[in-house]
Amino acid sequence: MLHQTAFQSFADTTDPSQGAPRLAALRAELKRRGLEGFIVPRADEHQGEYVPPRAERLSWLTAFTGSAGVAVVLQSKAAIFIDGRYTVQAKEQVDPAQFENLSLIDQPPTDWIAANLPKGAKFGYDPMLHTIQGVDALQIAVAKAGGVLVPCTDNPLDAVWDDQPAPPLGAISTQTLDFAGEESTAKRERVAKTFAATADAAVLTLPESIAWLLNIRGSDVPHTPFPLSFALLHSDGHVDLFVDRRKFTPGIEAWLGNGVTVRAPDEFGSALESLGRAKKRVQIDPATAAGWALDQLNKGGASIVRASDPCLLPKACKNATELEGVRQAHIRDGAALSRFLCWLAKEAPTGRLDEISAARRLEAFRAETSALKDLSFGSISAAGPNGALPHYRVTKKSNRKIETGTLYLIDSGGQYLDGTTDVTRTIAIGTPTAEMKDRFTRVLKGHIALARARFPEGTMGVQLDTLARQSLWDAGLDYDHGTGHGVGAYLSVHEGPQNISKRPITVPLKPGMIVSNEPGYYKVGHYGIRIENLVAVNELKDVGGDRKMMTFETLTLAPIDLACVEPSLLTNDERDWLNDYHARVRKAHHGKVDAETAAWIEQATRVI
Repeated sequence: MLHQTAFQSFADTTDPSQGAPRLAALRAELKRRGLEGFIVPRADEHQGEYVPPRAERLSWLTAFTGSAGVAVVLQSKAAIFIDGRYTVQAKEQVDPAQFENLSLIDQPPTDWIAANLPKGAKFGYDPMLHTIQGVDALQIAVAKAGGVLVPCTDNPLDAVWDDQPAPPLGAISTQTLDFAGEESTAKRERVAKTFAATADAAVLTLPESIAWLLNIRGSDVPHTPFPLSFALLHSDGHVDLFVDRRKFTPGIEAWLGNGVTVRAPDEFGSALESLGRAKKRVQIDPATAAGWALDQLNKGGASIVRASDPCLLPKACKNATELEGVRQAHIRDGAALSRFLCWLAKEAPTGRLDEISAARRLEAFRAETSALKDLSFGSISAAGPNGALPHYRVTKKSNRKIETGTLYLIDSGGQYLDGTTDVTRTIAIGTPTAEMKDRFTRVLKGHIALARARFPEGTMGVQLDTLARQSLWDAGLDYDHGTGHGVGAYLSVHEGPQNISKRPITVPLKPGMIVSNEPGYYKVGHYGIRIENLVAVNELKDVGGDRKMMTFETLTLAPIDLACVEPSLLTNDERDWLNDYHARVRKAHHGKVDAETAAWIEQATRVI
């Protein structure tokens, strides 16, 4: 009997047949308010990747369950906008008779609004669900159409969502010094100094920033352990925390201390307005803060300083305690993944496995560590052609058998008190074709090139991205996602501001940052390949020369499938890296796994 997952549901949670009546109800509500149209983003008040059930407005309206998307509803037409990760999913989930399916990148909603909104029409938006930058873009689009942009402080979709869930009340816990490595008081003083010369206070709307700053964690949303909250960090290091006290576990207020004033969430707006009336200079992040927050500051007459969330960069640069915790989490997680891969090697040839049963078994192995708090995201368990969908989400409807002669891709991770993991392995079920081995080895060569990179201080991820793609480019191949994203320390599995991609992000890679290394290749309708490890940015010592140099420390410790490797395509240096990496895997898990897994690891990490 396989473990019944506690953290991931594979149910089809939406009903496309509800699209027509729900769309009609929303249109009727808009008409009652004198609105021609309304925009429905996949977002909550904090603009996070994971949102509570109450904020799943896009899914309720359209049946689309992806993590990014926007719907625009006019009285006579409607459209949903999704990115390339979810093209197939949106076609399967969204009723084309109700919503035109368009690209979020190539045909953005702002262009569609400008082209389709009738002249003179009123177009509504919820100012809590759009960033300041997003509202600016909406204003331009509606003006191009000759319309009027109308903020809706009470969301019209909420008015017709009869069984909308209540706001979450997940328990708040402490992140002790053993894991955090720095007292909250020191963090608050350190961060406050970064803006004290230009602002009297900074608005914090990202729950992960607040959780990091105050050394607390929560359970309001799936997979990311933060409490939904807002905060004001003053230039003297004092914090006003706006959170529902019902989330507090015993001792939390004492943990926060005298430097934190706890206030009710509904006081946040008046607090922002009060800053304005006091003629304070207030820093706010236009890329992450809701337009509503800026409206409240302007209402009071505050002097606005537009700048990034001041917690983003210090949170991204992990301290020594956090890094050591993350290393331990990866050893534990790698042992669980190795147990799974051993089990898969034995069970897959029977033909009994499918995507859901495999994902459940991997979760069970992680749970057996007794340290797992949650998954870090819903596992991407993809067999055969489903692997060609980079962000595929298996449901009971889409569940596919793991068959001999195919590739199986499993992208998964865990949340532990000492760290967050994210790892992808692609495994041959049976004998891979020559083409599969060629593509896999080219992905591996890119992975190794990035893992071995040495780069001067100040280098940005965009400058390293080509290293991961070069071998694929040599064969006329590529992949359409980023190569690396930031990762938190028992926080979000997708963390900024750093990344490695074609996008010109101007944040340098700094010591202590954790990023993923995950090049891939996807043959639509056939298979997908991705090899992902997490790496930490370290300063390279005793390198010589006159520049401070950086390098990557690979954190993830799990075998890479040698059955998929074509050794003739590897250089001697690449071969050495792979052999050395596998030696680290063997050493890390020696004595930490059962005898069967230990024997399998010896074979799976053999020298080539």
